[in-house]
Amino acid sequence: MEQMLSAFQCDLSSISSEIRTLQEQSVAMNLRLKNRRAVRLQLGQLLDELVVPAAMISTILEAPVTELEFLEQLQELNGKINSVKEQAFRETVACADVQHVLEKLKIKAVTKIREFVLQKIYSFRKPMTNYQIPQNALLKYRFFYQFLLGNERTVAQELREQYVDTMSKIYLSYFKSYTSRLMKIQYPFESLFRSQHYALLDNSCREYLFLCEFFMVTGPSAQDLFNAVMGKTLTMFLKHMEAYVCDCYDSIAVFLCIHIVLRFKAIMAKRNIPAVDKYWDTLLEILWPRFEHILELNIQSIQSTDPQKLGFLDTRPHYITRRYAEFSSAIVSINQTFPNEKTHALLGQLQVEVENFVLRVAAEFSSRKEQLIFLINNYDMMLGVLMERAVEESKEVEGFQQLLSARTQEFIEEILSPPFGGMIAFVKEAEALLEKGQLERLRGEEARVTQLARGFSSTWKASVESLSQDVMRSFSNFKNGTGIIQGALTQLIQYYHRFHKVLAQPPLRSLPARAELINIHHLMVELKKHKPNF
Repeated sequence: MEQMLSAFQCDLSSISSEIRTLQEQSVAMNLRLKNRRAVRLQLGQLLDELVVPAAMISTILEAPVTELEFLEQLQELNGKINSVKEQAFRETVACADVQHVLEKLKIKAVTKIREFVLQKIYSFRKPMTNYQIPQNALLKYRFFYQFLLGNERTVAQELREQYVDTMSKIYLSYFKSYTSRLMKIQYPFESLFRSQHYALLDNSCREYLFLCEFFMVTGPSAQDLFNAVMGKTLTMFLKHMEAYVCDCYDSIAVFLCIHIVLRFKAIMAKRNIPAVDKYWDTLLEILWPRFEHILELNIQSIQSTDPQKLGFLDTRPHYITRRYAEFSSAIVSINQTFPNEKTHALLGQLQVEVENFVLRVAAEFSSRKEQLIFLINNYDMMLGVLMERAVEESKEVEGFQQLLSARTQEFIEEILSPPFGGMIAFVKEAEALLEKGQLERLRGEEARVTQLARGFSSTWKASVESLSQDVMRSFSNFKNGTGIIQGALTQLIQYYHRFHKVLAQPPLRSLPARAELINIHHLMVELKKHKPNF
């Protein structure tokens, strides 16, 4: 038993030693496994980046560039080329084994892409081609240009130059032909201008977005590339506008063109496309001075007009004032969209000269009554035209309203004077004495008052009828004539009411002629019968 236990004890000590050895070996094996996994991870990633699969080689060499598989493998190839460049920089030895393969694949891919893009660009040159279709096709393969830009910049530059050269000629030819055909149409220039420049706006927006997306440019670089494509066309447009504007005297057409430019500029700003901003500004620099020059010529023309050389004059609205009214209302209504203070200033100066012209022509009439009829007819006509164009709140309307109101009031006094001037003069004299407290001076006016009261009662109906007919014959606008008659009758009632008040004062209160006075309300009812309805 002793021997057996001793042997068992020896066996136990050897087993313990073996267990410790196995534990040490296990720790070492775990460490080696961990290290190998770490190496395998990094090495596997490196191998994935460096190894060129057979599928990639066959696709790049044989598949058409329009297939989705080619695009996917091209993106993989681009990633491997970039990885090899990075590892070569770290002096990784394995890069030498695949570098020549990737180089050959790159050359093949570049060749195929170059041929494809050039073919698309050359397709733009075919007559009657809708170049937007191949442009949209190119946008589907914009990674091709990105690949060239990263791996073969000379080819990328070549394609870019070919595109710029082709499209600049196409746009120039297209817009040159379009403009020449438009100009042959006998139609208002501003409509042709709008069609021409809306086509420019539409094509410029589309072209700018294509250049930014396909050639991957932004900011000043995008603007420079756009100028290279559209510069010749824009220059042609500017030369055409300069040639037309220098001989143009249609200020409305020029002003409409200005507002078309301002509207189109706002549209492009809303689309966040600055491509044609400089062109719009240059165009405005051509149009504004011409418009101001034509307006100054109109002002000078009115200033130098001699009414005595205009031939026979009558009291109806003058053709010059009608032309001014049409012109001013058109400018004011157009200017409401994009208000311009300089335009308002020039129109204000023109309005002053027209007012002076109307006064100079009115001075040619011998009687004040004819002068007032002429002034009222012209002011009313100008107001009517301005109001018709929906510019009621303009300064021009306000100015003519004040002038018309003042001259109308003066005319009413003028036409009331012949039949009722004696009564009106007496009322004004008596009211002045009442204000001074000199009522006793009215006692010597009994005979005059009696004559005025009886004269009014016997002649007022015939006088009012004659006045109404005279007014309706004098004014071309029946509505205005009706308003003047109503104003005159209202003024007559007021004067007669004041006449009653004067006769109610103590010095004249006991006068027998007061019994012959017509009742105010009766007079108002009778006068309403004489108001014409228009």
